[in-house]
Amino acid sequence: QVQLVESGGGLVQAGGSLRLSCAASGGTFSTYAVGWFRQDTGKGREFVAGISWSSSTTRYADSVKGRFTISRDNRKNMVYLQMNSLKPEDTAVYYCGARRTTIASTPGVYDIWGQGTQVTVSS
Repeated sequence: QVQLVESGGGLVQAGGSLRLSCAASGGTFSTYAVGWFRQDTGKGREFVAGISWSSSTTRYADSVKGRFTISRDNRKNMVYLQMNSLKPEDTAVYYCGARRTTIASTPGVYDIWGQGTQVTVSS
């Protein structure tokens, strides 16, 4: 069974950048689509970006298009989220999720989740 661990979160000023990492272990990670989601206090889990198993397809929420980039390295069992031009409204706990089929924006269809990493953007 694949397990996921996120890292790279932290405190950054508005306009700054962070790169989140999602490390996979314990299974054939290269066959999974991966999504990044975020959840702010008192709110639901929101789709941010997704990438297919082959990297041939990526999807982004409108709120992050042009600022965030998702990528993966299947040789290293890693998925990344490069976040530039960060805004205070990007503040949330960021999670990566994996599922065996296509990218989806609905968190309920993902089978595997990491524990999350906190991103805080100060104004």
